[in-house]
Amino acid sequence: MTTIFDEPERFAARALDGFCDIYARIVAPVRGGVLRATQTPQDKVALVIGGGSGHYPAFAGYVGVGFADAAVAGDVFASPSTESVARICRQAHMGAGIVLGFGNYAGDVLNFGAAATRLRAEGIDVRVLAVTDDIASADRSEREKRRGVAGDVPVFKIAGAAAEAGMDLDTVEALARRANDRTVSFGIAFSGCTLPGADGPLFTVAPGTVAVGLGIHGEPGIRDEPAMSAQALAALLVEPLLAERPEGANGRVAALLNGLGSTKYEELFVLWTHVAARLRDAGLDIVEPEVGEYVTSLDMAGCSLTLTYLDSELEPLWLAAADTAAFRRGTVAPRAPADRVQDEAAGPVVYPQASAASQAEGACVAAIIEAVSAALAKAEDELGRIDAVAGDGDHGQGMARGSASAAQAARAAAAAGAGAGTVVAVAGDAWADTAGGTSGAIWGLILRGFGTAIGDAARIDAPAAAAAMQAALSDVTQLGRARVGDKTLVDALVPFVDTLAAEAEAGQALPKAWRTAAMRATEAADKTRDLSPRLGRARPLAARSIGHPDAGAISLALVARTVADFLDARGGAHA
Repeated sequence: MTTIFDEPERFAARALDGFCDIYARIVAPVRGGVLRATQTPQDKVALVIGGGSGHYPAFAGYVGVGFADAAVAGDVFASPSTESVARICRQAHMGAGIVLGFGNYAGDVLNFGAAATRLRAEGIDVRVLAVTDDIASADRSEREKRRGVAGDVPVFKIAGAAAEAGMDLDTVEALARRANDRTVSFGIAFSGCTLPGADGPLFTVAPGTVAVGLGIHGEPGIRDEPAMSAQALAALLVEPLLAERPEGANGRVAALLNGLGSTKYEELFVLWTHVAARLRDAGLDIVEPEVGEYVTSLDMAGCSLTLTYLDSELEPLWLAAADTAAFRRGTVAPRAPADRVQDEAAGPVVYPQASAASQAEGACVAAIIEAVSAALAKAEDELGRIDAVAGDGDHGQGMARGSASAAQAARAAAAAGAGAGTVVAVAGDAWADTAGGTSGAIWGLILRGFGTAIGDAARIDAPAAAAAMQAALSDVTQLGRARVGDKTLVDALVPFVDTLAAEAEAGQALPKAWRTAAMRATEAADKTRDLSPRLGRARPLAARSIGHPDAGAISLALVARTVADFLDARGGAHA
C-alpha cells in the first residue's frame, strides 16, 4: 500500500521534487519533468521520454549522459499533457531534431502525438516512437496494438546511445524502431497496487494464484494460474518470449528481469537463476543482463521479463556507457554543469482581438463550462465505477479535475475579454494539462478543435457549432485512431456530430439541434455496453467489459446533455 504522502493529488509532483533534489548532479527540474543538468553538445539529437508517474525509475531516472535528454512526467498512471510535452521538448532541443519516446497507451499516443504536431509546425523535426513490447496485450499479427512495459528501458537505452554517439536523426530513429521491433516482454503479478489516498488496490489477485499478463497501470492480468515454484515461473515468462524470436536472430539477447514495486531483489535473483538457465538451454547468449526495479507500478508485487534480440549494430549501443540516476554502465567522463536551466515563464496572457458579439458569447461559453464541471463533479464516483470494470477506475476523477481546471481558465479568459473561440480553446488546454491521461487529451482536442474552428468574430449558431464539432471530431480520430465500434468516446461523439450537422442543415436553431444530438449521443453511449473494446487498456479484458457501457462515451453524453440543459434554460438565446 502507498502510505507515505501528503495531499494525494500532489504525490507525483512532490516525489519529483525529492528526486531532483537528490540527483541534482544529473537532472535539473523543470515544470512537469526534468532535463539533463550537464552540458549537452549542440546539434545532438535529443531523446525525450515520458509517461505517467508511479513507475519509478521510469521515466526521470533514465535522464543523463548516454540515455535520455529529458523526461516528461504526468500524474500517477496518467499521461502528461500536450502542453507539458511540447514545452519540455523545446527546452531539450539542441538543433538536430527530437526522438519522442513513450509506451503505447492511448493517452500517451494522443498527448505526445499532438505535441509532435505542434512542434513540427514550429519547424522542429520530431519523430514519434511508441514502444510496443508487451506480448500479452496483442497478438503478433497486431503488434502495433501492443502496449509498452519494461521494454521501454532497452529501446530508450539504445536510442539514447545512438544519439550520444552523434548519429543523425534518421539513423537514431531507425535504430530505435529496430530495437522496438526486436524487444518483447511478459509479466506476472502477485498483488495489485494502491493509488495514494485510495482505500484499496486497483485490482486484487486471489490468494494462491498468479495474475498472468498484467499491465503496469494496475490493469489486471489476462488470466489467473495457481501459484507455482520459481522454476515454473521462469518457464511461464521465458517460453512465450522465445516464440517471438525474430527470423535470422544471431542468438544474442539483452535480458531485463524487472520487479514491479514490492517484489524483493532476493526473490528476483532466485528467479533469475532459472530464467538464465532456460535462455541458455535455448541457445541464447545473454549480454549484460539487468535484474532489479526498472519500470514499476507503485507497490504492485510481481515481475516481468524483457528480451531484446540484439544484432551487430544494437549490441554496442546496449553496452555503451551511461550515467543516470537509475542506470549506470561503463565510465562517463565528467561534464560541466549546464547553464542554469530557465523554465518557460508563464508571463502575462494576451488574448486575440475579438468582436463584441464573440466576447458576449465567450462569457456564455464560460458559464456553460462551469455547468459541465458541476455535472462531472457530481458524476465522479459513478464514472469511476464504470471505468473500473475493465480499466483503472480513474475516469471520473480525471473528468472532474480536468473540467474544474477548464472552468477556471474559461472564467479568466472571458473576464479578460477573450472571444468565444479563445475561451473554449483555453479551457481545452487547461483540461488536458490538469487531467492528463486519455480523457484529458481527448477533451483537450475536442475543445481546442471546436474553439479554433469557431474563432472570435461571430456568434455561435447551429451551422457554426456543427462545423466546429466536425473539426473537433477530425482531430480526435486522426490522433486517437479510434473508430465507431471500438468502444470508446468516439462511439458517442460520431452520432452526436452527425446528428448536429443534420439538424443544422434542416434549419433547426442551436438549442433544439444540440438537444437532439445529445439524445442521440446518450442512446449510442448506452449501446456501448454490447461492444467489445478494441483499443486502450480495456481491450485485453474484453470479456469483463461486455455488458457495461464505456465510461468515456457515457461522460461525453452527460456533457452534451448538460450543455443542452443550459441552452434550454437560456431560452433559446443562441439561435
